[in-house]
Amino acid sequence: MNDAARYPVVQLGDGAVRGLAEDGVAAFLGVPYAAPPFGANRMRPPQPVVSWSGTRDATAYGPTVPKGDYPPQFQPLFPEVVIAGDDSLNLNIWTPERALTGAAGLPVLVWIHGGSFMNGSGSLGEYEGRAFARDGVVCVTVNYRLAAEGFLFTADTPDGEANLGLLDQLAALAWVRDNIAAFGGDPARVTVAGESAGAMSVTTLLSMPRSEGLFAQAIAQSGAAAHTISPEQGRMVAGYLAAALGVAADRESIKAVPLDKLVRAASDLVVEVQTNPDPARWGSLMLSLLPFAPTVDGTVLPAAPLTSIATGQGGDVRLLIGSNRDEARLFLVAAGTIGAIDDATVEAMAGAYGLSGDGLTVYRSGRAGASPGDLLAAVISDWFFRVPAIRVAEARDAGGAGDRTWMYRFDHPEPGDNHELGACHGVEVPFVFDTISRDELEPRLGSAPNQAAADQVHKVWVDFITGGEPGWAPYDPAARTTGLLDEEVTAAGDPDGRERAVWDGIR
Repeated sequence: MNDAARYPVVQLGDGAVRGLAEDGVAAFLGVPYAAPPFGANRMRPPQPVVSWSGTRDATAYGPTVPKGDYPPQFQPLFPEVVIAGDDSLNLNIWTPERALTGAAGLPVLVWIHGGSFMNGSGSLGEYEGRAFARDGVVCVTVNYRLAAEGFLFTADTPDGEANLGLLDQLAALAWVRDNIAAFGGDPARVTVAGESAGAMSVTTLLSMPRSEGLFAQAIAQSGAAAHTISPEQGRMVAGYLAAALGVAADRESIKAVPLDKLVRAASDLVVEVQTNPDPARWGSLMLSLLPFAPTVDGTVLPAAPLTSIATGQGGDVRLLIGSNRDEARLFLVAAGTIGAIDDATVEAMAGAYGLSGDGLTVYRSGRAGASPGDLLAAVISDWFFRVPAIRVAEARDAGGAGDRTWMYRFDHPEPGDNHELGACHGVEVPFVFDTISRDELEPRLGSAPNQAAADQVHKVWVDFITGGEPGWAPYDPAARTTGLLDEEVTAAGDPDGRERAVWDGIR
């Protein structure tokens, strides 16, 4: 392969970028979609890219945004990438090499990473988009501002400048609309997808009028629109952050703190709420564990997402939404507490989530032989992930979009195959991207992840992205058809429906 073929150049409106082509896939990494969010741009909405002359190298990942560490128990399971530099509002593109020499109009996947709005980046190896490009999809992964830099809300936050992380995501989607055709993608065939905080972002974007026209489809994995915060909660978190920093709880005082100190303090707050969730201090955030999240500020995010979705906002967008069977095993197994939980703890915790004794009896009756830790994992999985996804689907049905909504549940692997984690939170992502063979994923996936399951799940995502349907019937409140994903796809009506029903009126 000559240099021109191995290092293809694409001309954008802001300048030319040089990527790297290997095995039929061309990758363009670290391409800026907004100006560096520092100096005069600090804690401001994303500003336009400064154009460049010559050809910009795009063969290596670009800088990551400022962020702290995961709480210690999660660090082996979710290895981070940290790359220094100012141009951190960047994205990565993988496209079939043929798309640069004539093929055009390909479907596009834009991936918004998870990480509790505190961690993560678009540069993780498990998000490498080569398998999607191999299968005819242009894949884009995005960095966006996190924690206080992306989701601080103070009493003096200027109107229209809340939720900077969401505004970054919108800017990235606008960049894709304006530039993706140069990589062979069709701006009218964009699917925005994300997991955990990324999925919460996706469902929030779906509810926002300013996202109209930026994507035609959406995928929300293990995160839904229930996880936003009120202005009062945002101001409370800002107050705690300011107290930890020893400054006034206003935007300029917090912004004046050295960036590394601010990042550490914000990270410490997240660790505190996740390891010592005192209800007297945190209120309802002791259940969501997300002190930094989109704030319903009335302008950037005009209303609670479920409210807007139920009135039809985003109803023209086709949505695939769901969760993993064993989501909360991640938190209980990683902390080493699942085996120490007794019946009294289950009852107390279920009560904190609003579940009555009768409701807990439903879980016990349907799970013969389950330990107290297993029962608690099932309850938390439903409260945090499954039921919010169902509420989004129900809201879309009320808003007239039921025939454009599909529900899935990821049921792989069994706990004995991956250190007792099972189909826990975050385990599905490498199966979706077909990156399960990466060595760093062994603590989450086990020593022998199942390629047949990866082939099947990846195919479901490709089918939805390219054709608009995943392979089973849409979700409606009568049949509640759900695609159960493993080595095979099984369409089931209202799986674990008795457990789902106990949350009516509660969650």
